[in-house]
Amino acid sequence: MGAWFSTEIVAAGKLRLFCFFVSFIVTFLFIRVSVRLIRAQVRWWPGNVAPGGMHIHHVVFGLVLMCVGGISGLAVEDSTSVSAGLLAALFGVGTSLVLDEFALVLHLEDVYWAQQGRLSVDAVFVAVALCGLALLGASPLELGDVLAPGPDGKVLSRTEIALIVSGNTLLSLVSLAKGKIWTGLLGIYLTPLAMVGAVRLARPGSPWARRRYRPGSRKLRRAEWREKRIRDPIERVKVGFQNFVAGRPSARP
Repeated sequence: MGAWFSTEIVAAGKLRLFCFFVSFIVTFLFIRVSVRLIRAQVRWWPGNVAPGGMHIHHVVFGLVLMCVGGISGLAVEDSTSVSAGLLAALFGVGTSLVLDEFALVLHLEDVYWAQQGRLSVDAVFVAVALCGLALLGASPLELGDVLAPGPDGKVLSRTEIALIVSGNTLLSLVSLAKGKIWTGLLGIYLTPLAMVGAVRLARPGSPWARRRYRPGSRKLRRAEWREKRIRDPIERVKVGFQNFVAGRPSARP
């Protein structure tokens, strides 16, 4: 394990990303356990931080930790040092706390346990997926591949690089416009996935479907059928897993 960590993480220049990734996940799991215990009014668990009766959400602590970890990390030149890893971990803790209350920041009201609060969990899951892909060596928009010399030692021209990156970006944007959020975002790192999302039918209600699928058209009917027969079961599985990890939203408005 030590040899693998030294070779695949430290030597590969991924120490800070690894520390960020681990601390991000651990913090999210910890804070979700904490808020669920508070929600259940468990006596032995400390309650909310509320000096003077004012509830301070953990997004506030997250912002402070992001500033400390991020700004201090910029001053560390050696990316393989212990200081670099610790500050990256601190930045991961802060980012996790902020994204866990992303819906509150977006709506500017306490929707943590409301259905709208599910957006925070989605944001965390997307961040984990994107960070995990980066840790595995995936390169956004294939930049790592297009900038590296080919087998013959030649480097692509600026025009060729611009065309490849623009094409990959366009595929991801089309996927997002078709309402395929996960496909579009993960497609930033996995171009074939973005290509599949861009080619297939849009989801009903997406910007693409509203502008390009006429009411009652064959494409819209197929999209609605796919949403009901394929998308909905997958969505139920995803929501069930999110409820298991993060807690079930309140039925009350």
